[in-house]
Amino acid sequence: MALPSRVKIVEVSPRDGLQNEKEFVPTGIKVELVNRLSAAGFPNVEAASFVSPKWVPQMADGADVMARIERRPGTIYSVLTPNMKGFEGALAARADEIVIFGAASEAFSQKNINCSIAESIARFEPVVQAAREAGIRVRGSISCALGCPYQGEVPVEAVVDVAQRYLAMQVDEIDVADTIGVGNPKRVREVMAAVTRVVDPARVSGHFHDTYGQALANILAALETNISIFHTSVAGLGGCPYAKGATGNVATEDVLYMLRGLDIDTGVDFDAVVDIGQWMSAHLNRKGSSRAGNAIAAKRAA
Repeated sequence: MALPSRVKIVEVSPRDGLQNEKEFVPTGIKVELVNRLSAAGFPNVEAASFVSPKWVPQMADGADVMARIERRPGTIYSVLTPNMKGFEGALAARADEIVIFGAASEAFSQKNINCSIAESIARFEPVVQAAREAGIRVRGSISCALGCPYQGEVPVEAVVDVAQRYLAMQVDEIDVADTIGVGNPKRVREVMAAVTRVVDPARVSGHFHDTYGQALANILAALETNISIFHTSVAGLGGCPYAKGATGNVATEDVLYMLRGLDIDTGVDFDAVVDIGQWMSAHLNRKGSSRAGNAIAAKRAA
């Protein structure tokens, strides 16, 4: 089966990777992280979040981060925006793309935001409309697309339903997200095949967590279904507060190492990413979870 010759990597460590850190990461470190990632050649960096600081205190400095980063021409700087207030912050911060997020799991939606999937997505309509009027790209994330911490299995039709709702709102890109990392290659193929029957594969991305060590296998399965956009996080930063023991997003270094072995181009400087992962892990005072990154760092030090 032919694989894509080029893959777009969306680097999510500044937002999804850091949002659950208990100790506040200084704004200057966040800015340097975004700048280093931009310089390494990532075409899209998820840089900040415009959510209530009451719920996500780690992201309270989103406006400052966006004001201080060095913008690389052609790079898309994305921010998370759950509502109109968040969108106004994103607009003022000159975000290139906003990210909205709805669950494919009815139980997850009810438990976390006390409303149905349909209601949660309807709330995004004015946000998406405002973004389109302002000429800002919109990305729609489908969380719990491969499993839910509350209801367990999530029907494929539920994922497709959310994708269709996003399409109706004219969202530019749709993320199929394994929020708690329970997916496996067989399920990934089923879900991606179903979603890409209604959405152009060029507009679909895979967002995988590595809780059960399946993320790289899941990315390979997604590549085989013609998906060519993936979200990754340097040093495997991140986690999910809703899933006990859930580890972070798949490590960027590991994905780049695999893609390089498959002769798939990303335009990203692998060696620079290894450096970034080691630097950020040192700042957080712990070893990163990227096997490729740690192996190469050890080899360099030998």
